Amino acid sequence: MDENRIMSLILDAYPYPIVFVDCGHVIRYMNKRARYHYYEERGYRDLIGKSLFDCHRDPKSVEMIKTSVEKLKNHGNEIFLKVNARNERIIITPVRDENGQLVGYFERFEMNVQK
Repeated sequence: MDENRIMSLILDAYPYPIVFVDCGHVIRYMNKRARYHYYEERGYRDLIGKSLFDCHRDPKSVEMIKTSVEKLKNHGNEIFLKVNARNERIIITPVRDENGQLVGYFERFEMNVQK
């Protein structure tokens, strides 16, 4: 089994949506849970290769994402965006190459556990 297939299987095993986006805000990868969320629950189709802003149309969301990605470009770490209606935390995590340059980011969801 090749490395790409293994990585895809690992990401598909994660129980929350993961969407990888390049620095031009183009969606390059969605795990199985993200595809279900955006295609089945929200009614989008064929988002791979399209702008993230095709499914984040609210001007406040667009500005929040763009501002967050600018922080990531300046060597920022992951950024918490908000808690959604399902009580999931939405976080943007940077993806960097071997030289530390930002090549993209992924939007991930996780259960919001309050103590």
